[in-house]
Amino acid sequence: MSRPATNPDRLPITFLNCGGRALDLRRTAIMGVLNLTPDSFSDGGQITDPASALRRGEQMVTEGADIIDVGGESTRPGAQPVSVQQELDRVIPVVEALHDALAVPISIDTSKPHVMQHAVAAGAGLINDVCGLRREGALGAAAACGVPVCVMHMQGEPRSMQQSPTYDDVVADVIEFLRARREACLAAGVPAASVIVDPGFGFGKTVAHNLVLLRNLGALSALDAPILVGLSRKSMIGALLDIPVGERAAASIALALYAVQQGAHIVRVHDVKMTRDAVRMQEVVADRG
Repeated sequence: MSRPATNPDRLPITFLNCGGRALDLRRTAIMGVLNLTPDSFSDGGQITDPASALRRGEQMVTEGADIIDVGGESTRPGAQPVSVQQELDRVIPVVEALHDALAVPISIDTSKPHVMQHAVAAGAGLINDVCGLRREGALGAAAACGVPVCVMHMQGEPRSMQQSPTYDDVVADVIEFLRARREACLAAGVPAASVIVDPGFGFGKTVAHNLVLLRNLGALSALDAPILVGLSRKSMIGALLDIPVGERAAASIALALYAVQQGAHIVRVHDVKMTRDAVRMQEVVADRG
């Protein structure tokens, strides 16, 4: 089983308080992806209304999801931004419905301060920001919301991030970026035990960068924060194995298992049941080894 992250005082962080709902990090947490976008790379257009979103959320919880991540704006390479109001219209009714119907925490995948505030008021218990709370007002808004935050590394922005990304040392550069964002969170008033870090696989990184980062994921433990990874159905799988998005479940699970072995505490996935079964089996074998 992957060990809990530790805070700066070297005390185990075994639970995250997500708006009054606990996310247990004593074992690997499964984050189910619920995209409400027409243009996400993997599942865009599949969920178009609160009723279908609720059904999918209920299904993912039945399959073993520990937290549901709701997103209303695609962050795939080349994605175009949406307005604040459009994103609110997509996510707020769904966050409310999921919060009322499910017992697990709900995460809001957004970079917009206004969306963060309204989503948390509607029941979201975690803010997951691919921009690392760098947009104007995002850090203050997230701190004021009083819920855990996940800061992700991304070089550039979604529209241009895959245009020749370069690093001196991808592992060292990502760690230093995340360290700085974590420190910014603490300075803004976010408790140390409420900051999660995400290396941002596929966000401003070549396949080679992703592989080096994954092989050295354990180095992120120096940040003393839970580590979240999102590798599910990513384009690196297609590049390495030449398989389409709809056939990447097995490869995604293999990557998730490898990430857990390297120290990941939360895995963000589309194929919840298969990933849950694989991760739990790995944990059982490790505990009995």
